[in-house]
Amino acid sequence: MTKTQAAKAGLVLAVAAVAWFAGCRAGVQAVPSPAPPAPPAAPSLPAETRTAVTRTGYTIQVGAFAVVDNARRLTQALNDKGLDAFYFPQGPGLYKVRIGDFPTRTAAEREAKRLRAEAAIGDYFIVRPEDYPVYGQTTLGRALREKLATTAESFIGVDYTWGGTTRNEGFDCSGLVLAVYRLNGLSMPRSLTDQYKAGRPVSRGRLLVGDLVFFSASPGGALTHVGICVGKNAFIHAPGTGKQVREDSLDSAYFRKHFSGARTYLD
Repeated sequence: MTKTQAAKAGLVLAVAAVAWFAGCRAGVQAVPSPAPPAPPAAPSLPAETRTAVTRTGYTIQVGAFAVVDNARRLTQALNDKGLDAFYFPQGPGLYKVRIGDFPTRTAAEREAKRLRAEAAIGDYFIVRPEDYPVYGQTTLGRALREKLATTAESFIGVDYTWGGTTRNEGFDCSGLVLAVYRLNGLSMPRSLTDQYKAGRPVSRGRLLVGDLVFFSASPGGALTHVGICVGKNAFIHAPGTGKQVREDSLDSAYFRKHFSGARTYLD
């Protein structure tokens, strides 16, 4: 092998040895690139590719589980059926599960009866659009932002696992975001990538409570993690399977290095 060939081989090996991101996509490697690392910046998306975050319709709610593993297992089983289900804490030591986002009460009732007939769920309750904080509001401003922060904080300490059959979109962290937004009446998309596309760009210096912050395994690489801003450069996130939801700082060396942009969904 010539010196030139040896140098090229060394470059390929160096590019392949990209660090693994210890977040909700632990074990998912960033896309390697032979180009020099770019400054931390989220990939640019044309305005026409962004979709608005809509108001939540009717949702099926089941259970009052004293054991979080029971809520997690039910969520897993429902997501394995292709449903959008998530669990959340409600009151001291209790967890509930919500399923889907239906345009009408009739559609929600029909699905709930089907799932009950299959013994997939037991007793259920239909959550109406008017049960959410956003109902009747023409603008989505500061009051809703504070509710998003309070909801996110209620998950701190919970061993949160999104579940489902697909693990390549960071569903633990994006599942937490989906849960927090849907509990407040906003139908956030399911996947990390779609959540990013649904928002409007916001600079780090103009972050507000309720905005989402995104991270990449390497500068300029694929998005791998998301958290919810709760003010003062703090954000709440689900670090990954087997880890508890916690609050971290954007000012920490690790998250400052991996920060890859932010999005807002409110007025």
